[in-house]
Amino acid sequence: MALNDIPVILSHYKLLITEAPCVKMRELDGGQLVPVVDRNTNEEQFVVVLFAKARPTEGRRKTKGEEIRVNLPGDPGAGFEEGDYVELINPVINTYEMRGEDGKITASGLWFKADGLTPAARIVSAPAA
Repeated sequence: MALNDIPVILSHYKLLITEAPCVKMRELDGGQLVPVVDRNTNEEQFVVVLFAKARPTEGRRKTKGEEIRVNLPGDPGAGFEEGDYVELINPVINTYEMRGEDGKITASGLWFKADGLTPAARIVSAPAA
């Protein structure tokens, strides 16, 4: 059983682009790469790779962070480059599982999806008194 489009709140994470948005590709049986297109709109899908790291909060120890791939329904537009901080528009997660011929689960996981990207709001520290 797969759960689809579970809303996720990532506001307590800093999201850094580690690979700029590009067309999502899939490999055919013969090894040829082809763009992934939306079944309804026939538009090319995009993917962006982000490094997600929890924002520091008092009383919680620092975490190392995690790289995540996020599927986008189309080109997010110009201005999103490696090293930029971004926020996701309407981020969701989806789960999947794969089963062998015997019906047992052989793999499972989750994947991220969002409606788009927006530059992250800059947090400016107050000057020391």
